[in-house]
Amino acid sequence: MNKKHTDDIRFDQLHIWHPYTSMTQPLPAYKVVSAEGVRIELESGEKLIDGMASWWSVVHGYNHEVINHAMHQQIDQVSHVMFGGLTHQPAIDLCRRLIDMTPAGLDKVFLADSGSVAVEVAIKMAIQYWHSKGNAKKNKLMTVQGGYHGDTFAAMSVCDPVNGMHQLFQGFMAQAIFAPKPTLGFDQLWDATQTDALEQVFAENHQHIAAFIIEPIVQGAGGMHFYHPKYLKQCRLLCDKYNVLLIADEIATGFGRTGKLFACEHAHITPDILCLGKALTGGYLTLAATLCTKDVADTISNGEAGVFMHGPTFMGNPLACSAANASLSLLADNHWQTQIAAIEDSLQDLKSIANHENIADVRVLGAIGVVETKRAVDTAKIQAQFVKLGVWIRPFGKLVYIMPPYIISHADLQLLIDAIKQVLQRDDIWR
Repeated sequence: MNKKHTDDIRFDQLHIWHPYTSMTQPLPAYKVVSAEGVRIELESGEKLIDGMASWWSVVHGYNHEVINHAMHQQIDQVSHVMFGGLTHQPAIDLCRRLIDMTPAGLDKVFLADSGSVAVEVAIKMAIQYWHSKGNAKKNKLMTVQGGYHGDTFAAMSVCDPVNGMHQLFQGFMAQAIFAPKPTLGFDQLWDATQTDALEQVFAENHQHIAAFIIEPIVQGAGGMHFYHPKYLKQCRLLCDKYNVLLIADEIATGFGRTGKLFACEHAHITPDILCLGKALTGGYLTLAATLCTKDVADTISNGEAGVFMHGPTFMGNPLACSAANASLSLLADNHWQTQIAAIEDSLQDLKSIANHENIADVRVLGAIGVVETKRAVDTAKIQAQFVKLGVWIRPFGKLVYIMPPYIISHADLQLLIDAIKQVLQRDDIWR
């Protein structure tokens, strides 16, 4: 390894703070020099099949000529302009697409910077909605345990209070109301008593609840749990019964990942507010969107403030909107349903290790494959083993999972699966 590479990595470890890492005991950071298709190339020469789609966003693979071309064209016209008082074609086209493709009734679009900000926007919409109705006491959020909605403060307040990675900030964050997490798996036989405890929380607290927020069908970073669609259907019915807005956080599940274009479709519901992000631009640039119904938008707009009180500097960035338009075109052109079905079929092979002594559970839904282990893995050690096998997989805690790019071939996906099966049988990867 050359001296510059060594110096750069040393500088990185001393000065650059990576997500969820320690500056005194940093995890190894592998230096990427290029990426193409489903592979990222390290400066040390390895080419790794990316099983994470860069945290679930690079659904069309890296360096895609269609998205590249769209961004090249846009940067020659206007890369950024303020969205206050101005608009542009990429934003208009994107919002038209989002309204057309999301569940019926969501016809107002607020463009934001990131998934966490989209959740912040949704929460502010809900609070301002009830304030505009003259019911300011409905100012709390309700959710279920086991969820994850982002790392900014309002988003943290509705993450799992025990395992949501944000316990340190308890007492400073707004206090949300938590119901028990859904326990029935996606394919299990439905039990109507599953939502009894949920309804009890609604009944006891609805007069103070502005909105109920949930990740549809898949609880992502909070545990990669897949729950029954009828539970989500009941969430919609309970929100209607108790006069509470429903916020669906589809930042991780949106744009086909679960086998439906949006996970809400598994339950045939429309939320009052919908949060989107991650795959929106195909992983090229950070961009998110919060959609809401006409009722939500009109109520806020006719309230005391007369406007929605939020406005990011980079809202509606033309370059990001152009990338998103190209990504959404690819989604249709590449027949995402066929891609997801093929990935889901291949991922079933993970279940062959379900009975291994180290494994607690294996679950598959759409283009998501999860192996839950009985004890936590050592991230540095397990990643080193994956790199040796030519794959990039980033586990956390007891969860080793993959959410690959939609364009992945059967052969490359099998290499990811085989690597998981091989590494999880080692004795030296555990904490």
